[in-house]
Amino acid sequence: MNISNQEYGELAKRHSPPSSMYKTIPMAFVIGGGICTLGEALLNLYEYLGMGKTNAGALTSMTLIFLSALFTGLKLYDRLAQCGGAGTLVPITGFANAMVSPALDFKSEGFVLGLGAKMFSIAGPVIVYGISASVLYGIIYYIVILFMGGL
Repeated sequence: MNISNQEYGELAKRHSPPSSMYKTIPMAFVIGGGICTLGEALLNLYEYLGMGKTNAGALTSMTLIFLSALFTGLKLYDRLAQCGGAGTLVPITGFANAMVSPALDFKSEGFVLGLGAKMFSIAGPVIVYGISASVLYGIIYYIVILFMGGL
């Protein structure tokens, strides 16, 4: 069956559920802001308990990752995402959710071929391209410093 791009667009539009931007955008803002506010509250709490800024920041990140993974495993993150949409894609919690979800879906296939292999199916390309970009940046930076004699 060959259809044109225009026909495909019309077909997709007909079968897609309608989206109310008046509801979804504010909810994404509230949910995403709530996650960020939780992060700030945790950071302030850890600093109040006597940790330095660096250690409090690291512990805040670990806590948010743990909570995101836990909520994903309990199927609560999915419900939050239904309400908050893109607001749940706050980088640290969204990345943790993206790692845990495929692992849970494929755990029946075993630890190595299921859980281990699928855990990085979404996050793997992000890691690979992030590392590749940082290496490329490092090479360019080294060449610039080498030819400019230091900045």
